[in-house]
Amino acid sequence: MDEDTARVRGDWDRMAAGYDRGERLQRLVIGDTRARLCGRARGRTLEVAVGSGHDLPHYPAGVGLTGLDLSPAMLALARRRAAALGRAVTLVEGDAQDLPFADGDFDTVLCVLALCTIPDQRRALAEMYRVLRPGGLLLLADHIEYTRVPWRWRESARARPRRLPRALAREVGFAVDRHDRTALGFVERVVAHRPGTPGERPQTG
Repeated sequence: MDEDTARVRGDWDRMAAGYDRGERLQRLVIGDTRARLCGRARGRTLEVAVGSGHDLPHYPAGVGLTGLDLSPAMLALARRRAAALGRAVTLVEGDAQDLPFADGDFDTVLCVLALCTIPDQRRALAEMYRVLRPGGLLLLADHIEYTRVPWRWRESARARPRRLPRALAREVGFAVDRHDRTALGFVERVVAHRPGTPGERPQTG
């Protein structure tokens, strides 16, 4: 694990204890984003950066769900939430930039409000592409770069300026089916897919 990734894991471990206190405010800001995206999941589904499990109540009953997170402390919260909901989910500690899954393992990959915290966002999306089967679905919601003053000044000071999620998805090969914005335009929602025929296995080597 590189230094930046280790730092991010430490940050999330420290934030875990108080993380869920902001859940109600977050719902007010992003509305039904979690329910809308999770409701589209089908088949074997991977949630990248599952965090404390905010999305768990929103998945359809028939989804076979795996949740991955970098932070052991956040995974502990997700495990307790899953137990309280009676939700079957496989929780895995791991790095979004190096997913511990085989090519084409999943029918759906989802990542909500976490892509911008990953040191190498493009690499993470390339990994999501790899583990999706051809025809598989990518569901994203993430903060976008701020373009209006005074937030634009803050954005310009970031070590890694944020990119539009849909632009990054296209760069690694996804076909973007639709996108829109919520939270006063600060969050972009993306529905995309990995091109190819459903059931086709991805090319390797």
